Amino acid sequence: MSKQPFVIERSFKAPVTAVWQAISDVEKMKAWYFDMEGFKPEVGTAFTFTGCGTKGDKYVHLCRVLAVIPEQMISYSWAYDGFPGSSVVTIELEAEGTGTRLKLTHAGLETFGTDNPDFAAGSFASGWTQIIGTSLGAYLTAEQ
Repeated sequence: MSKQPFVIERSFKAPVTAVWQAISDVEKMKAWYFDMEGFKPEVGTAFTFTGCGTKGDKYVHLCRVLAVIPEQMISYSWAYDGFPGSSVVTIELEAEGTGTRLKLTHAGLETFGTDNPDFAAGSFASGWTQIIGTSLGAYLTAEQ
């Protein structure tokens, strides 16, 4: 697997404040992302969530908030319970007229190895494209 991070950028017709709330308010996140047990946008906060792989396998994600700049950026570690590897997800927001440009970078994917297809680069690419490109976009549109 390449050491290049996965990056996705999308523009939304929603102000930065609304996008920040969508990515930092645990109740709003349930509507488009995951139920992030214990999540708070505060450095050092540990949280978990469960996601499914391509064949329905459940993976417990172990995360910790690494950095927060309200309405600009949040970064958190991302690992899987029972599997080697650790990565970092960083979401950056920038005002774009009356809308918002979001950039998500997922670095360290190569640390998960190649034994499990659910941890392959293509799996992360399709997952993040669905989550950011489709789910978050639909959520923000519905909230307006």
